Amino acid sequence: MNFLAHIYLSGNNDLLKIGNFIADSIRGKQYLNYPEEIQKGILLHRKIDSYTDSHPTVKLSKQKLYAKYSHYASVIVDILYDHFLAKNWNSYSDIPLSQYVDDFYTILKMHFELLPNQVKKMYPYMVHDNWLVSYASIEGITKVLDGMNRRTKNKSKMNDAVIELQEFYDDFENEFTLFFNQLILFTQDELKKPYIQV
Repeated sequence: MNFLAHIYLSGNNDLLKIGNFIADSIRGKQYLNYPEEIQKGILLHRKIDSYTDSHPTVKLSKQKLYAKYSHYASVIVDILYDHFLAKNWNSYSDIPLSQYVDDFYTILKMHFELLPNQVKKMYPYMVHDNWLVSYASIEGITKVLDGMNRRTKNKSKMNDAVIELQEFYDDFENEFTLFFNQLILFTQDELKKPYIQV
């Protein structure tokens, strides 16, 4: 899953949200350098990623992309699924998306010193272009895919994936909905378990 889903799945715990958000920038045991609630968020992120990567519905989405995009199909599906979460946000939260996202940006600002350098550098661009809200539109997702393609020095051609998004739009949306409802239950169960460092 991509940024918005990871934040949403963290519930109402601010530090857990931060941990879940920054987890891709934290390698191995580095998570132990953070406060316990952030540690929990980092480990939750890793569990969500493992669950997602092995889920049959997600594999169905990837199959539509794999022939053209190879191993980048997983990254693309993560981004497309965030589009459907943002687009259908009112089905998952009583808080409007724009307010939810502004609140999250405030949380990051309040705990800025805890963020990894990579995230600190990304933060102003994320806020300025309002990435998380932009996910709700095709135009916003197109910009995200363009940016991802540039980061791979145009090797991935991920910017072309908006074509498949539009071609298989209903299929992707149905697969997201089925999967995400199951992911919510999985995450809720994980959050109930006692915290154990690994």
